[in-house]
Formats: sequence, structure tokens, C-alpha cells
Amino acid sequence: MSSTLLSVTGLQTRLGTGRRAVRAVDGVSFHLQAGETLALLGESGCGKSMTALSILRLLPPAGHIVGGQVRLHGEDLLALPEAAMRGVRGGRIAMIFQEPMSSLNPVLTVGQQISESLHRHQGLRRARASRQVLELLDAVGIPDARLRRDAYPHQLSGGMKQRVMIAIALAGNPELLIADEPTTALDVTIQAQVLELLRELQRDRGMALLLISHDLGVVAGMADRVAVMYAGQIVEQGWRTDFFAAPRHPYSQRLFEALPDLHKRDRPLSQIPGTVPSLDQAFAGCRFAPRCTRAFDPCFHQPPGWIASGEVQGVRCHLADPVLGMAAGHEQSAPEMVHPSSTPVPTHEDPRDLRVIDLKVYIPVASGLFRRAPEQVRAVDGVRLDVPAGETLALVGESGCGKTTLGKAILQLPRPTAGRVYFGDLELTALGGEALRRQRAHVQMIFQDPLSAMNPRLRVRDIVAEGMRAQGIGGNRARREARLRELMEQVGLRPEHLDRYPHEFSGGQRQRICIARALAVNPRIIVCDEPTSALDVSVQAQILNLLKQLQQELGLSYLFITHNLSVVAYLAHRVAVMYLGRIVEEGTVTEVLEQPAHPYTRALLSAVPRLDAASDRELIRLEGDLPSPVHPPTGCHFHPRCPRAMDICRITYPVVSELSATHRVRCLLYDQDLARAKSPA
Repeated sequence: MSSTLLSVTGLQTRLGTGRRAVRAVDGVSFHLQAGETLALLGESGCGKSMTALSILRLLPPAGHIVGGQVRLHGEDLLALPEAAMRGVRGGRIAMIFQEPMSSLNPVLTVGQQISESLHRHQGLRRARASRQVLELLDAVGIPDARLRRDAYPHQLSGGMKQRVMIAIALAGNPELLIADEPTTALDVTIQAQVLELLRELQRDRGMALLLISHDLGVVAGMADRVAVMYAGQIVEQGWRTDFFAAPRHPYSQRLFEALPDLHKRDRPLSQIPGTVPSLDQAFAGCRFAPRCTRAFDPCFHQPPGWIASGEVQGVRCHLADPVLGMAAGHEQSAPEMVHPSSTPVPTHEDPRDLRVIDLKVYIPVASGLFRRAPEQVRAVDGVRLDVPAGETLALVGESGCGKTTLGKAILQLPRPTAGRVYFGDLELTALGGEALRRQRAHVQMIFQDPLSAMNPRLRVRDIVAEGMRAQGIGGNRARREARLRELMEQVGLRPEHLDRYPHEFSGGQRQRICIARALAVNPRIIVCDEPTSALDVSVQAQILNLLKQLQQELGLSYLFITHNLSVVAYLAHRVAVMYLGRIVEEGTVTEVLEQPAHPYTRALLSAVPRLDAASDRELIRLEGDLPSPVHPPTGCHFHPRCPRAMDICRITYPVVSELSATHRVRCLLYDQDLARAKSPA
């Protein structure tokens, strides 16, 4: 075994002082070998990021380390003066933060920001630094390095910005790279590229990697070892293969049960009740006990100790204790999960569906020397789709392909450039003014970021009731109050939550409030725009169960916009794949996910992280980013990135090919007329 690079022992970090100080990191211990990858796994609020910031001594003003040791090659980093610690940060230990746009300086070019690190940690200046910048940009896979060197962060895509962050981190030749949720906000194709880049750099440079994530699929593909954090403590640790084969802690087991997939479509996902407890308290027993289905009496009164089962393996759980576990009579197998109840789909008198016919949304942008020659962003470029009553159509594709614009255009926000939208027999695109406003009660939208979608100055009761008042729904004040209480119960919140403000809720609770606001006007169709993209797997399971239950009880239809194909497999009935403003493949969930036809769909599916990391599935790498919708490629829009492109793909845009009664694709590989023209007479 290689030598120990980083050793963390009994690390304790507090935020604030006194009895109500937050125990953000409470006795964390682990070690990391040179060239090894350790994944810190857990829900938001468990202390993963605060552990990383404590290692680098980058705590907020109220934070302070009150105990423990952090040793790098045996040297105690907590004992170093701040001047010496500046040489460690960005040099021997570098960090990639979760949100690259907020970490990059918007007024400095990419080259200037990388040069800062080169000057600080390697003493390079001017010509030598400039050459090294180009080498680093090339090393992280950024094309046209000379051009990108002089670009500003806002001129780069999300994947490009993350690569720049990696280049800055590499500028100090670190021995340890800390990656804090490096791919959370990225599409699966860009995520696959960034993860592969990290693996290649680690192999080439021999770096150790501390990967912070809540994505089990990412951890399965990257980690050598896994440490599961809960409420400021590590509750399980072990080798990746052992952990994914048989997780031992009830919390770890529940995380696996909460994952959506195609095989769980016929039942609700397992939910972890409640939330991560507040860390400003002294715990009498196990911190997971209030949410654990296997808890017994000692769990509530006696803190569990660390039960080691090997050099790097162990679990913090009374069930693993040879004495307590046997006395409790608990088996070590996974527990039987309690699932929320579901009801049969009722029959409704309103069978109206949603139909979109040749919809186009072109957004003018100024160009030219005097910015007088407007060009157009072809955000949505001739889309046809149907959302039958009571069903879910998932709309998938990379960021920038037009999914959200299409969803808003269905609500006439913005008004389409061309095409028609029908709700039943009523054409929404032909309505205006009061007539259109009344119809918006039937088609509602749940936005991606619930916090920014709510007025922070309004209480929840005013946020939820706003649509009811605008539509004249709910009757008098007493009846409206009763309806608000009913909505709170319906989405799994309590009536007393009506008098709180948005900032007082967790991410999952805010999303429930947005769902209640949409339901308040009795809609028939809801456009869900990435409603679970920023949520932990446990909270995601709660929201997915809620959406499915509401669909069963109320007969709702969903247009579900997402890039999470695991969610699609669990929730959707049909799938439409969108690329550069157009639908390139559509079919049932089984057809599209198990028999993908379009090369783009195959690439999306191949890039999805899986728990079976050792599988020999083919990884289809898409080179480059999504082309500009202002100047889309000629012929098939996908041909510059397609591994199966033919010469004719550069000239001709494919027509729709019917693969079955429900499965359609736009790809010249399936064009029968083209195949007949190529075959000899």
C-alpha cells in the first residue's frame, strides 16, 4: 500500500459559540493514500463541504476548529501559521468548488486567473506563465486554447467553466485535489467528460482525490473507498465494491432504496422520513435514530461507537455491535421498507390533452458593428408533441437545447413565433388577454429553482393563494383558508407552515410549496422544469412519490423537463429527446431507454453514471459542446458531434422515420428512401 498522504483524526469544527454552536464537523476521521480516491457521500447538511473547508482552513468568519488533527505527509496543517497555509492552499492541496461561475472572477480573463495561481505557487510570469496557461487549457481538454485564454467566464459553457476551475487547481501541481460536487449542475454528457478528465489527470499526475458527492452513480464510477457522512459524523466507511455490494448502515441502505429506476415504476420509492437534524444540539443517542426504521431502545439513549471490521472498514451503528445487535434480535440484512400508499387512477370527466404542432420560438439578438442587424436564436424550431390526459411525457436533452423555452412557450411565456398549442379543442396560441389568463389555470408550471420562483417577502399562504385570487378561485376567505390547509396536507406539509417565509424551509419543502401553488388553481397539466435537479436522493424520492401520487389521485398530466434519465425511467410514460430546438427521437420509456435509435440518445444513455461501475457498457463520448442555435449546422444539426455521421448528414436534415406505432426518430440511418437509393438496382 502506498504511503499515507492525508490523515484526518477526530476533526471538530464549530460555527458560532456557546451551547447553540453548530457542530458542523463532529469527530471525523479518515485517511487518504497517494493516488487514491475517497468519496464523501451524504445528504446536504451532513458536513461534507465543511469537512473539506476545515482541511484547508477556509472556514466562514463564525467557524473555528476546536479539536482534532489534519496531517499532510505527517505535518499538522492546523498548527501552521496562516502565511505558511497560503502555500498549501492551491499548491499542495487544491479545491474545485461546486458552482464554477461564483468561484471565477467575472472581470478577469481565463488566462489571467490561471496565471495568478501559476505566479503564486510556481513563480512563473509573462511568457513562461502564458505558455503554461495554454498547456493547462490543453490538458483539461479545452479546444482553441489561445482563443479561450482571453475569454471571460460568462463566455464559456458550464462544462468549459468547470474545466477552467480544474486548470486553476492543477496550476499549483497539487498532491491532493478536493472536488466538491464538481458535476452537480452539469448535463450527463458534460458530466461524463469532466469525470473522465479527472480520472485521466489523476492517473497522469498521481494525485489523490477527495470527491464530495451525493450522487451514488458518480461515486460508483470514481471512488476507491467510500465514507458516508450523516449529521457531522462518518457513519460508514469501506471499499467501494464492498459498500455497493452490501451497505451496512441503515442510512446507507435507505439511500440505495430511494434511487429511482425502471424496475421500481410499479411502486413508490422508499422515503427517508424527516430531514437531517439541526446540529446546534447535544445528541443523546444515534443521530439517525428518529428517521431509522430499525431503531431500538439503545439507539435513542446511547451514542453508537465506531465498529471496525477491517483496516479501512467500519460502521457507526448499534446493529453492528456484537452484543447490542444480537440482543436486539435484528438481522443484518436490508430492512423491509415502508412505502407511502398510492391510489388507483380515477376516471375524470375532463379528458383533454395537450398538443403542440410545429411550434417555433425565435428570439432576436442584435449583431453587427452598430448592432442593427438582428439575428435569431432558434430556441424551439418546429416541435410537435402530445401529452395525453393523465400521462407523463419526459423531455430530455442537454442544457441549451430549448427544453425550458418550449415549456414556457406552451404557457405563452413567451409567445411562440409560429405554430399552435392546443388544450383539448381550444387553441391557446389564438387567445389573448383575459381569455388566455383564464386558461392558464389549466396549465401550470413548476420551476427549477423554487427559492428564486417565490417572493421572499411573502408568506407561504400569500404565495400559494396568489393564483387563486388572480383566477377568482376558492370562494370567500374562510373557504380559501380551508383550501390552503388542504393543499398543505396534500403536498406533505403542515398548516402552520402557511405563516412562514420561503427562507425558513429546506429545498425539498420549498419545492412542495411550489407544487401546492400550482395545484391551487386546479390545473389539468403541469410543466415540471427540472423540479428535482438540485435535490438529494432522499428528498428527490419524496418529490417523485408526491408527483406520482397526485397524478394518480387527480389525473394530472406532466410535461417533465429533465436531464436525469433515472428519474425519467421511474416517472415517465413516454420520452421525447430534444437537440438544438428539435425533437430527434420519441417513444415509450421502454423503447427509448432500452432500444435507443438516435446516436444522440445513445450517447446520453451511455453517459449516465451507474451503480454497476464494472459493467462493460460502451461509453459514447460526444466531442465539443452544443452548437450555437443562432447558426445551427447545416443538414442534421447533430452531425458535427455524431460518431456515425455520413457525408449526406452534412447536407440533408432527416425526416421522421417510424420504427413502430409509438417510436419515431429523425436520423438518416433509418431513412428507408435513402437506403433504397443507395442499394444497387
